[in-house]
Amino acid sequence: MNRLTIIFLVLFPLSLFSQEIKLERIEPPFWWVGFKKADFQLLVYGKNIATSTVSIDYPGLIIKKISKVTNPNYIFLDLTISKGARAGIATILFKSKGKEIGKYLYELKPRKKGSAERKGFSTSDVIYLLMPDRFANGDVSNDNIQGMAEQVDLTNKDGRHGGDIKGISDHLDYIKDLGITAIWINPLLENDQPKYSYHGYSTTDYYKIDPRFGSNEDYVKLGEAVHQHGMKLIMDMIFNHCGGEHWWMKDLPSSDWLNEWPEFTRSNYRAGTANDPYASQFDSIQFVKGWFDKTMPDLNQHNPFLKNYLIQNSIWWIEYAGLDGIRQDTHPYPFKDMMADWGKRVLEEYPNFNTVGECWMNFPSTVAYWQKDARNKDGYNSWLPSVFDFPLYDAMNKAFLEPEGWNAGITKVYDILTQDFSYPNPSNIVVFADNHDVNRYLDSQNDDVRKLKMAMALVLTTRGIPQIFYGSEILMTTGADKGHGVIRKDFPGGWPGDARNAFTAQGRTDKENDMFNYLRKLLRYRQLSDVLKTGNFRHFIPADGIYTYFRYKEKHAIMVVINNNEEAKTTETARYNEFLKHYTSGTDVMDGTTLNDLSTLTIPGKSVLILELK
Repeated sequence: MNRLTIIFLVLFPLSLFSQEIKLERIEPPFWWVGFKKADFQLLVYGKNIATSTVSIDYPGLIIKKISKVTNPNYIFLDLTISKGARAGIATILFKSKGKEIGKYLYELKPRKKGSAERKGFSTSDVIYLLMPDRFANGDVSNDNIQGMAEQVDLTNKDGRHGGDIKGISDHLDYIKDLGITAIWINPLLENDQPKYSYHGYSTTDYYKIDPRFGSNEDYVKLGEAVHQHGMKLIMDMIFNHCGGEHWWMKDLPSSDWLNEWPEFTRSNYRAGTANDPYASQFDSIQFVKGWFDKTMPDLNQHNPFLKNYLIQNSIWWIEYAGLDGIRQDTHPYPFKDMMADWGKRVLEEYPNFNTVGECWMNFPSTVAYWQKDARNKDGYNSWLPSVFDFPLYDAMNKAFLEPEGWNAGITKVYDILTQDFSYPNPSNIVVFADNHDVNRYLDSQNDDVRKLKMAMALVLTTRGIPQIFYGSEILMTTGADKGHGVIRKDFPGGWPGDARNAFTAQGRTDKENDMFNYLRKLLRYRQLSDVLKTGNFRHFIPADGIYTYFRYKEKHAIMVVINNNEEAKTTETARYNEFLKHYTSGTDVMDGTTLNDLSTLTIPGKSVLILELK
């Protein structure tokens, strides 16, 4: 039983209620004193709760407004915390016909010192993305929870496999040793769905960690352990939809809680309609109001109570779990005005926080629309600090497969980067070669390890914030199988009885160790390099399959040369003289050799040369 449940049972004696009125939930379950915004709103749910009268007996906590909706089983309490109010236990009294029928002891917590100044993930970080159900099973006792719809089935690639928070905690040393500085974990909130619940994107309780992963307390302890390892924690959130088995689906607060249709209607998934100046009303409405899937009810963020609920939920998790960042799923799919209000609210409380939105579109201009302070013609400001670089991902997946040409091969990468003028802050975008929703990079490159190394070198040396998908360091592929279930396959060694343990060098093959060591060396070098973390970027037009760019800062510079040809190439460097004239030698960051003559460079086929210039 998690801590929140214990508080609920101890602090709320349900037996005090009459049979006519029964309280079942108050969300958020507790709050904090000391936020910049003094107001917050409680969702109160229980049978006929709207027929009761409510009062609060606590100095500095005031009920501003009590709102009733069409469903008498809900009320919403707008509360204000007066300046100077102290942390403590407030008594919320419920009465019927003047008679007290129950009370709830609501905790106001003190904020941790420095909470408002917490720094989010940045260009100094490298993000490791992992799916908790498939990373490691550290506690087999929570594999199956009585009463929950789906149980563990390791034979089902689309079923639950038993990975959990304990499994992540057990392998923080591994992640740290690799050279990672931030961890993005796919959703951990309760997903009590009858199938496909392992991926986590169908939330059934926004304030509860799925017990098959662990408890709320386990998640808080994970965050503390991540911080003790010098790393950061990023939480995955979903505002566009919930799970079809969410508790409120059985008793919706109002008819406009969801985006309803006369019959099931999917989104057209055309995110570009949100900023298309020529988009029809029909297409725009279907995009934002259509359902992502039959089991994922589309939330109406224009409902003011639901809007408050979602915004407060993110604030609650940041403060409660000490988060360093948020990844927002399907960011353009909710109503964009609400998403802007959410982004602004988060930054009001945490000015140095970072949030990255999944804005899955193919052109830099359409992705850049969603980044904070973009100069959009319609005046829209998302207040979203970071976005994923899907256009560069797409270019990387094609560049190393194609023969060189005017608009082909490595030139695809160059062409995407030339459009960075679209972004208000091109440094604060997340760069990746693959993730949990797309083919693993090795699969897209026909299992050519050279190309995976090229992609990792590009991700870790270009501008932006690198993100690596778990298992890339050990050459994980889907093989002959297809689908999300195998893209998100189990990490070997994460389960009791696994034939081998790839978390150790002894449990990896020679090829896996070669890739692991290559990536670890590059990751560790990046940790020590201010130039790669915060330096400027300048590149040269690709010629003869050679793409060269420089990262530079003050008197320091790093030269990156990508040879996209099958054969080795020797290139003369005179055209790079605007940089090279300041340096006499360069050290290969991967093997430590020093080149004292930089007039020509020879680069093996399908490889990347990274030189620290001196």
